[in-house]
Amino acid sequence: MGCFTQEHNTSRQPSEPLSHCNLHFRKPKRECTTTPFKKKRTVVKFHLLFFFFFFHRRTFILKHPTGKHLTPSEAAKMVASVFSMNRLRSFQPLNNMLSIEMLRKCTYLFIIVCAMTGPSLADDQDLEEFLKREYSLVKPYRGLGFSSSSQWDIMGTAVITPDYIRLTPDSQSRQGAVWSRIPFQLSDWELKAQFKIHGQGKKNFNGDGLAIWLTKDRMLNGPVFGSINKFTGLAIFVDTYPNAEKQHDKLQIGAQRSFPYISVMLGNGTLEYDHDKDGRSTELGGCTAMVRNSVHDSFLLLRYTNNQLTLLVDVDGKDSYKDCASISGLRMPLGYYLGASSATGDLTDNHDLMSLKVFQLTVERDEGEGQEEEEEVLLPRVDNMEQFHVDVQPEGMGTVQIIVTAIFSVMGLSVLGAVGFIVYGRWKENKRKRFY
Repeated sequence: MGCFTQEHNTSRQPSEPLSHCNLHFRKPKRECTTTPFKKKRTVVKFHLLFFFFFFHRRTFILKHPTGKHLTPSEAAKMVASVFSMNRLRSFQPLNNMLSIEMLRKCTYLFIIVCAMTGPSLADDQDLEEFLKREYSLVKPYRGLGFSSSSQWDIMGTAVITPDYIRLTPDSQSRQGAVWSRIPFQLSDWELKAQFKIHGQGKKNFNGDGLAIWLTKDRMLNGPVFGSINKFTGLAIFVDTYPNAEKQHDKLQIGAQRSFPYISVMLGNGTLEYDHDKDGRSTELGGCTAMVRNSVHDSFLLLRYTNNQLTLLVDVDGKDSYKDCASISGLRMPLGYYLGASSATGDLTDNHDLMSLKVFQLTVERDEGEGQEEEEEVLLPRVDNMEQFHVDVQPEGMGTVQIIVTAIFSVMGLSVLGAVGFIVYGRWKENKRKRFY
């Protein structure tokens, strides 16, 4: 199609060069001139330009077509090959508003930003490729607990909804759980748990919390967040109620903590979780996390590689994890079962589980580490358990208890004194009567 001439003739002679100027159908009598070197294109909206940038960034920065990961320098070169200056000049707004030098600076800035953000997004995609669905619990929860083909069982008061699994409702004395049917056979792994704890109770008038398990036994009710005590395996406790009400008097200075509190425990079949002390004596590590009645869902990220266990927490919904605990020298056997449970007592909350995603991690090891891994681990253990020991002072009386005890002691002594005085008076009076 040619451009309009002064006579509104859309045809052109064969000798006329092809014009690349903009077409303005409602403005007659417009002269058209050709631009053999700087070709002009149709006006493009800015949001299409941004989409063009984003599309190429997603295509070339994140991953090479061969599957090779790109370093920042390689990503920059590839972006530079895609975003040539001729392509940038082809957009009418930039051609009119920006100089060549300004376009060059903007291109370099864009390359740097893409090179910095690209690898992190690529890493996320790699994790998705290693998602182990046979160990994971994700939506939709079709056939969960009822179908023979399901890989998970439910028990207790657990209820399945389209968006979450409610382990326990906001009611008293409830227990619920979900357990995997498949033994866990990964040596290096990452577990991402998504959950939500919410209810009508005020702070410290709610409970009790939930637990994530990787244990030898499964599908057993008990007093520890809906499962058995003296378990064998790994447990992550999300405790929302402080049972040790006088913990500030019982613990050493600097050892106090606030709730909700997330802790790690490794059980060998004989260790007992002490509810009265909130598991303080058997805790390997933990942190305070405001996971209750949060606007966003809460996330736990548990990573186990090279006998190193790392726990991270995200309560803001920003995919920004904070360190919670790190335990070195932790050795876990294979063949245990993954699960999640919850319990309520006199105090209640809704405990909802959205997903449990398990990723297999590939870790390079030297020869020495490879030989150590060949040794079979029969029971969970930590190489140096003393590093996690926390001195809990013997059960003693707090300040209020001391005052109350003193008051009752004085009152008791006063009563005893009065009774003794009365008895002595009567004894003396009887003695006089016998004398007369």
